[in-house]
Amino acid sequence: MNAARTFDAIIIGAGAAGLLCAALAGQRGRKVLLIDHSPEPGRKILISGGGRCNFTNIGASADNFLSANPHFAKSALGRFTPADFIALVDRHGIAWHEKTLGQLFCDGSSRQIVAMLLDECAAGGVETAFGYPATIEHRDGQFEVGSGASTSRAPALVLATGGLSIPKLGATSFAYDVARRFGLKIVEPRPALVPLTLAGKQALFATLSGVSAEIVASAGRGAATGVFREAGLFTHRGLSGPAILQVSSYWRHGEAVAVDFLPDLGGGWMRQAKSDEPRTTLCRLLSRHLPDRLAETLADQLGVSGELANVPDRSLDAAEGRLRDWRFMPNGSEGFAKAEVTIGGISTAELSSKTMAARRVPGLYAIGEAVDVTGWLGGYNFQWAWASANAAAQAI
Repeated sequence: MNAARTFDAIIIGAGAAGLLCAALAGQRGRKVLLIDHSPEPGRKILISGGGRCNFTNIGASADNFLSANPHFAKSALGRFTPADFIALVDRHGIAWHEKTLGQLFCDGSSRQIVAMLLDECAAGGVETAFGYPATIEHRDGQFEVGSGASTSRAPALVLATGGLSIPKLGATSFAYDVARRFGLKIVEPRPALVPLTLAGKQALFATLSGVSAEIVASAGRGAATGVFREAGLFTHRGLSGPAILQVSSYWRHGEAVAVDFLPDLGGGWMRQAKSDEPRTTLCRLLSRHLPDRLAETLADQLGVSGELANVPDRSLDAAEGRLRDWRFMPNGSEGFAKAEVTIGGISTAELSSKTMAARRVPGLYAIGEAVDVTGWLGGYNFQWAWASANAAAQAI
């Protein structure tokens, strides 16, 4: 084997966080090596946003993230904002547009973002080694990393290999395994932003596969409760759509997901409808606000049939209450294979919020999805990747 080459920093993982960290550090004059076991960099970037990359959210703040330490993300997010990344995108002439809720997408292709990041790496003189798994040794204050037939050495090592979500794109437990080797604690990784599955009596909703409606969904307990108003979608396996993906990050096995099917209707609307239109039915009433198939299923489940004139007020009140707080009991999720991100990861208690450096292992850094900071759906996780990458790049 050839003699080890020396660098100022070695970054493992050429996803969003790793690419930007390498570029920024290289442009600060650091000699950087970027390694990835995949031959193609930025694979999750390429599939994101339906191929158009929801690269940030203009409203991103620490309130949009889950972590055992909800304050941890504030420092990095405050020092590299959505405006900073937008400026980089604009500098490369990439056209973009805003969708709902502050989400920004490329007008063209997510490949433009990957190309931009690779161009930025080239501008910083970053060396790359793609398509080979990495091995790590640590001695005499140096990290020795093997990749293919070469060995490289640096005083700084950045873990940017992400979490466990979407293994078909190459996701592995690499970052967690390395962190454990160095004695760092791991917060239990779980699938997040993931469809939930239904079984038993609730499996009947599978007959509504493909039906969607705007809902308010909520899950979690106490301060750790997520409430989101977006589209909900029934699938052949259970529940999906943006509202469900959002609350999946807050949901735990054995807990319910609550859905308000008619968030725009105030209390007592059924009694009022009975007064105004005594000869209509609940099914007809619901179909004015919901897709027909969903209206039929809900009316059937509520057991309210016939003309409203013949339905006692207490039955209407009970039906209204259930529609406002319909409890689904998922039996699980579709797992890491369908999860957009991983919740949990390397404990923030082990890291500096300013630099992303491991407190007990000089020279070791962790950024992006590998860390126990998980954003909402809608560009937030990319913003964490950019911000944490910048924090480490300014320190190495």
